[in-house]
Amino acid sequence: MGGERSAGSSPVMDYAFESGDLVLSGHLAEPGLHSANPPGLVLCHGFPTRGRESAQSGISFPELANRIAGELGWLVLTMNFRGCGKAEGQFSLQGWLDDVAAAVAHVDELGAAGVWLAGYGTGGSLAVVEGARNPVVRGVAAMATPSDFDDWAKHPRRLLLHARQVQVIKDPDFPSNFDQWAAQLRSVRPLVAAAELAPRPLLVMHGDRDDLTPLDNSLAIAESHGNAELRVLSGAGHELRHDPRAVAMFMGWLRRQRIASETVTADELAGDGSPDTDQDDAAET
Repeated sequence: MGGERSAGSSPVMDYAFESGDLVLSGHLAEPGLHSANPPGLVLCHGFPTRGRESAQSGISFPELANRIAGELGWLVLTMNFRGCGKAEGQFSLQGWLDDVAAAVAHVDELGAAGVWLAGYGTGGSLAVVEGARNPVVRGVAAMATPSDFDDWAKHPRRLLLHARQVQVIKDPDFPSNFDQWAAQLRSVRPLVAAAELAPRPLLVMHGDRDDLTPLDNSLAIAESHGNAELRVLSGAGHELRHDPRAVAMFMGWLRRQRIASETVTADELAGDGSPDTDQDDAAET
């Protein structure tokens, strides 16, 4: 499936694309016609919570995607991970990581001039991990992001129960192999990935009053990367998606990323640091 959009223009998850044999829901925000070869962004939500179960996951993200596309000229895909919204499938950490990879590949196939990743909470952790292992990714923004999943890994059956309660796992027979499902909680390592992501750019944001994911997580990720742009928001909690300061900082970072990317592209076209074409042609004859 190359991507399908349902009728209507309201900012909802009205788009579909494939992740393996699953169909995921999403929203594709396209810039105006004046924006040729726009940079691409994949925008990831976090893990569902009680009171805001999987059906509500990422419900406000299409609005943010539209704003980024409209004001900054980016091509933005925000999506529901498997088990969330209208997306097919059941939650597993590796499955969610596969979904991020599928979204990056989809935006790349749409012709974006580079792909960036951004995520909140668990989505931010997976953005860092996918960014580190995927050379297509040009940069990552991680907001209120766990540096590891050790708490989940220590109590995998508790996580499974919670996943059922928030309806990100709806199949009573899933997972078919519990031990394999649980092992993924230790194999996905955002802190290690942050070091591997360098020297590509990383924005790390966290609220100093986040009572769900302690600030130390983002401090550790920034330190591991070595050259991250770290922003700690005074008085902010976990929901940075709805903090106007955080949104402004994120959009400012995207604006700078685009300028830097276009500067590099212009330098390459001008021949700065590029191989001598005549020599290359001579070597091939």
